[in-house]
Amino acid sequence: MVHTPSQPDDTPAPPATPEAPTAVAPGESQVRRYYELVDAGDVPALVALFTPDARYHRPGYPPMVGHAELERFYRDQRVIRAGTHTLATVVTTGDEVAVHGLFRGVLHDGGEVELRFADFFRMTPQGRIAARDTFFHVPAV
Repeated sequence: MVHTPSQPDDTPAPPATPEAPTAVAPGESQVRRYYELVDAGDVPALVALFTPDARYHRPGYPPMVGHAELERFYRDQRVIRAGTHTLATVVTTGDEVAVHGLFRGVLHDGGEVELRFADFFRMTPQGRIAARDTFFHVPAV
């Protein structure tokens, strides 16, 4: 299932009508909730979306495993102080959800950041996040 809130030329997509509702896969709703909680800074609620043994791979950090490491990352290690994720594309197939979007925010050092990102989530049948891989669109090579 693919959801794109805007067309490639940034023209807003037509709103869903009662005659043609937009279906949202269960994993997609949890992933969208994840970004809402990150942007709100609600660490306990966002960590609760993950399984106790969830794995998170993020550039520049060793793999994080489990609730304690995720909580430590979001409370103490994440270089972002605050910001907003805007999701451009969400694709759901089976137990996987892929997201492409834009993040705008402020770092702990006061610097502003704006960058494109892609996230890949693997969901459990119960709707919890079992794994997440993040990629950023920045010059690297």
